[in-house]
Amino acid sequence: MLTATNLSKTFGTQVLFSDASLQLDAGKRYGIVGANGAGKSTLLRILTGEEGPSAGSVMVQKRARIGVLGQDHFAYEDTPIRDVVMMGNAELWAAMEEKEVILAAEEFDDARYSLLEDIVLRFDGYSLHARAGEILEGLGIATALHDEPLRVLSGGFKLRVLLGQTLASEPDLLLLDEPTNHLDILSIQWLEDFLTGFRGCAVVISHDHRFLDRVSTHILDVDYAQVTQYTGNYEAFVKLKEETRARMEAEISKRQKEIANHKAFITRFKAKATKARQANSRAKRVEKMTIAELPVSSRRHPDFKLAARRPSGREVLTVKGLWKAYDDNSVLEEVTFAVERGDRLAIIGENGIGKSTLLKILMDEVASDAGEYTWGYEADPGYFPQDHRGCFPDPDQNVMSYLWDSKPDASVGFVYGKLAEVLFEREDTDKKVRNLSGGEIARLMFCRLGVRQPTVLVLDEPTNHLDLEGIEALARDLKRYDGTVVFVSHNRWFVEQVATRVLEISRGGLDDFRGSYTEFIDRKSTDHLDEAAVIAQAKADKKRQKRRKKKSKRGPGAR
Repeated sequence: MLTATNLSKTFGTQVLFSDASLQLDAGKRYGIVGANGAGKSTLLRILTGEEGPSAGSVMVQKRARIGVLGQDHFAYEDTPIRDVVMMGNAELWAAMEEKEVILAAEEFDDARYSLLEDIVLRFDGYSLHARAGEILEGLGIATALHDEPLRVLSGGFKLRVLLGQTLASEPDLLLLDEPTNHLDILSIQWLEDFLTGFRGCAVVISHDHRFLDRVSTHILDVDYAQVTQYTGNYEAFVKLKEETRARMEAEISKRQKEIANHKAFITRFKAKATKARQANSRAKRVEKMTIAELPVSSRRHPDFKLAARRPSGREVLTVKGLWKAYDDNSVLEEVTFAVERGDRLAIIGENGIGKSTLLKILMDEVASDAGEYTWGYEADPGYFPQDHRGCFPDPDQNVMSYLWDSKPDASVGFVYGKLAEVLFEREDTDKKVRNLSGGEIARLMFCRLGVRQPTVLVLDEPTNHLDLEGIEALARDLKRYDGTVVFVSHNRWFVEQVATRVLEISRGGLDDFRGSYTEFIDRKSTDHLDEAAVIAQAKADKKRQKRRKKKSKRGPGAR
């Protein structure tokens, strides 16, 4: 399907990768992984033809249709949503549009119309309308919106429509950069099913462990300034890469010991007549022996060093009877629970149930309609919001200054050291926050939380912009954190690693489970973060939608 030969990419003196040769075949799904800045997106752009390599070549099978996830939704603001998706198959869409023009013309062009009809039939165009609707439904966009202009959707949902456009193009080669961004759990599940049933060749960049495990048949690892292909999903790749590295380290250690033994023999016996010949022979052997240098990995794990400056009281947070509705949409109803010191509480539930709204209420960013909450003794919450814009009132402030503001009495060395722990080099500290990537912003915010040392961490989708190494580091450091954690996340692996308690919010009420997420699923049998059972639950909830609206109109005092 696609052949890449001796690909290299450099920026000045920086080598992203060199001499990369790949054969990507139909029926296989390749996950591209690597540290932020290692060259994953650059490799994908080279494969799509958007960017040229510094050396080497890419050949795509003749007549193969390529589908690439776009990002420019502004070009379609006034276009009906379903039409945006149908435009994915450009040749078919153009034929359908021209047919309408011919039908409306005073003089009917029979020959041209027949040619266009052949194109429509070849692409099964008469079912395109229905297929586009199915794709939009799968991506969580309700049927009632399909004929509305794209501008009625939020930014995240507009990007879902562009993903739908790419999938509707019926490509032979599908190249996707972070396709799960802005998707809820139901839509991720649908996309996983779509990709596992895809007959062409798919190449995907993702920071989602679980998604890569479910989808990938192969992994392309961008590391050591190379692109290495592994067979299997992400879990298999990690194991094999660690084993390969361990073998290399063992071989180098063995060779170092061998050289050391030879040198010790030479030193001891070179002056002894009976051993001099042997010593000279070994000296010549040592001169010919070489030790291969282990390549330096581009993967780096930040160290967030999260700690509470002092213990809080035993009762950290008490929530009683919280209600919140937006117009006729009731998102929180009679929410009551308490959090104790040391809890790592994961708040889960279907999209739109009010998880993020609950955190915003607790942080005084949104007012509840009824109910109350109380923070306990020495409960000082540190907040990581899903939307980071409000955290940087001055976008022209640089990285150094932003962190220093949280501890003005700190030394320059302290601030540099803290930034280095979250992977900011000296030359990065003068960057303006407006120019930081999503991953850099997330690391900087966690660095500031580490310096502030709050006794409670309130985290809304903390893994969204972190790479795989950052997610693993955050999970590790939250497990070590000696305060209390309340968090919302759609990343199943992360929740499994961190949570010691699970609070499920559903239309039927709250389920407060003390134990790990795995234990919760074993008991519950419905996985809100991964399993297909969630789809059945969503369908059942739709049937109760009218009843819920009537209940929300009656207000918080109704029973």
